[in-house]
Amino acid sequence: MISVTILAMHNAGATTITGPMDIFHSTGILWNHAHGIPQTPKFDVKVVTVDGEPVRCLNRMLILPHCAMGEVKKTDLVLVSSILDIQKVLRYEHGAIQWLADLYASGTALATACTGAYVLAETGLLDGKTATTHWGYLEEFRQRYPGIDLKPERMITDEGDLYTSGASNACLDLSIYLVEKYCGHEAAVQCAKGMLIDPGRSFQSAYASILEFQKKHNDEIVTNIQDWIESHFSSDLDINLLADRFNLSRRTLERRFKNATGDTPLVYLQRVRIEAAKTSLETTPKSFDEISYEVGYSDCSFFRKLFKKHTHLTPKEYRHRFRRT
Repeated sequence: MISVTILAMHNAGATTITGPMDIFHSTGILWNHAHGIPQTPKFDVKVVTVDGEPVRCLNRMLILPHCAMGEVKKTDLVLVSSILDIQKVLRYEHGAIQWLADLYASGTALATACTGAYVLAETGLLDGKTATTHWGYLEEFRQRYPGIDLKPERMITDEGDLYTSGASNACLDLSIYLVEKYCGHEAAVQCAKGMLIDPGRSFQSAYASILEFQKKHNDEIVTNIQDWIESHFSSDLDINLLADRFNLSRRTLERRFKNATGDTPLVYLQRVRIEAAKTSLETTPKSFDEISYEVGYSDCSFFRKLFKKHTHLTPKEYRHRFRRT
């Protein structure tokens, strides 16, 4: 069987430990049992902690591990749970970081749930590679690890033997994804159906806006420009006039804006308009054509494509999923 080791950290989201464990453990069991066919378990799953002692999760659940991480000398896959006390963990848990690096060097694949990506990033193994994490921690991650190609819109990133996932429940998507990697498509579909999990979710951009996290910088002029864009998003944006308004050259404005936010002013405007459209889809019965005009697009077809590019859902799909009743 495929050996999976889940590293449970203190103050983890319990789901990032128990969710993957249930999915791996049920593969080849739950579906088979429901259909009266012989069970064929695929994974041998263990939960470990840094010192072998129980850990307390955010919801105060105590997780009793099978053993300490150091007792695991060989495993096919390690999945790191989420962490809350990021700075504390990175300061004091050097043993866990080294343990992951050593296992990877011996052929173990590494995966992370949510903010567990910080632990993996500390190994240096993600440098020059893609990663994602919880949307609420994107800016801090980007600043701490500039050498990692952060993909905030992604639910999952796959670098062959290094995997990361987005906000907490994305660990379920990652687990199904890994079931498919190790056991094939049919096993993954059966597992997803057995546990009522929608397979194939690849993006978290529909679930949250990263706008407020793009303001976590120290450039006051860029903050003022962002505020101006957010107050005038339905108007056409002339970069030259915007630069004149804030006494900057166009080149300086674009450079400072990109350095501070990660986006060009035009892409930021698109994000603002899309967030306004998302709110309208959630709260009003307006047609998408009406919404497009309201947020500043006369070409509704173009905005429809832009909306799907950023959210990875059509406007109709978005409204169906998030409409407030």
